[in-house]
Amino acid sequence: MIIELEDRRVYAYTGGRPFDPRLPCMVFIHGALHDHSVWTLAARWFAHHGHAVLALDQPGHMRSSGPACPDIPALAEWVWQVLDALDVPSAHLVGHSMGSLIALEAAARVPDRVQSLVMVGTAYPMSVSPALLEAAEHRPAQGIEWVNQTSISSWSLKPSYPGPGFSLHGGNRALMHRVLASNRDLNLFSHDFRLCDAYRGAEAAMPKVRARTHLVLGARDQMTPPKATALLQQGLQAQVHTLATGHSLMHEDPEGFLQVLRRITATVAR
Repeated sequence: MIIELEDRRVYAYTGGRPFDPRLPCMVFIHGALHDHSVWTLAARWFAHHGHAVLALDQPGHMRSSGPACPDIPALAEWVWQVLDALDVPSAHLVGHSMGSLIALEAAARVPDRVQSLVMVGTAYPMSVSPALLEAAEHRPAQGIEWVNQTSISSWSLKPSYPGPGFSLHGGNRALMHRVLASNRDLNLFSHDFRLCDAYRGAEAAMPKVRARTHLVLGARDQMTPPKATALLQQGLQAQVHTLATGHSLMHEDPEGFLQVLRRITATVAR
């Protein structure tokens, strides 16, 4: 679905169903150098089980026009601009990695309209090593290989993703290259990872969040290790769900991840 937002075009995947703002709304916010497609299984399940779904491409990424937003707070404001344009009264906010920081900021800005906050593969601070930032800026192909190897915890997943004969490593690598090539005006690899590294707003945001918060973490995550969520767990009084995965939780254990989201939304519905 294309949303016209002032002078910007916003793309949202709706899970194969027409978007209806009267239904409970799931907003999926992707991480650095990714797009809406990382949410495919969860988005389709919720869209076909009584929910409105918005899996967004962030500004300047893939099908959404630029310019890219300059920081995490600006991206949080953009999320609410999209929801306002669609007359969405309230939503579940689900964000992965960089997207989890955006979801946190969005939940703090308009707390009464958030049904739940789900931070997937998160950490705070989400520090990025100087070596990776340098590679992202000057040697992006090498940096993508680095990220790909540390994001996925296993070489062989059964029956593999999204099915037999597909490579999880190859798919993630190809996606990152496609996203990087989608914006000729900006190095999205460097831009996105610098936004993660620069964000220091959680201490101010956490006291404003009213929705029940859930952290969905990969036990073998090297990018955002579970031990780096202590401040978030304490400040948000968050419930923690752990999967036996690396950073790419939605792909390494798609069924397990979906089951966690189903339990979270079912609890809110009651």
